[in-house]
Amino acid sequence: MRTYQVGYFVGSLSSKSINRVLSRALIRLAPHDLEFTEIPIGNLPLYSPDYDDDYPPEPNALKEAIGAAEAILFVSPEYNRSIPGALKNAIDWASRPWGQNSFHHIPAGVIGASIGPIGTAVGQQSLRAVLSFCNARQMTSPEAYIRYSPEIFTEDGEVTNESTAILLANYMTEFRDHVARVLTVLPRQ
Repeated sequence: MRTYQVGYFVGSLSSKSINRVLSRALIRLAPHDLEFTEIPIGNLPLYSPDYDDDYPPEPNALKEAIGAAEAILFVSPEYNRSIPGALKNAIDWASRPWGQNSFHHIPAGVIGASIGPIGTAVGQQSLRAVLSFCNARQMTSPEAYIRYSPEIFTEDGEVTNESTAILLANYMTEFRDHVARVLTVLPRQ
């Protein structure tokens, strides 16, 4: 059986990130032919075109990590009806310099958790717009806007509510199928 290498971003830098907990849950519930590696974003300097001729080590490591992945999963909160600045900064670094976009044709999934009633719906739409410009091959369905509750998610990623566990497992199965379909047509180099 083929194994797919999935890099994932946690959009929050918080030490108590509920989206990090969600990422643990997704990994636990994912099909066994997906292997996950977190791509860190916390130590990146702010992007500026002034760096395009000579990238610092942290952005180079970011681009190398994306290059080693066959797919990307974004697990992100919503900040002010958009995406967190640290995640946008990472995307800016990875998509530059012009002509060296690390997200070009990469299979991508977007999901996130919030304590609010609409989950991360608006933030995900903002992220999807950015990823569209970056030419990532996004999984458009199913969408998943997770309302987080500590009664449902344990710190190590166990999901104690059966319907939520089924929803997340189905999401990850669809993500795996999306990755396989995209890579059949557009293999990563």
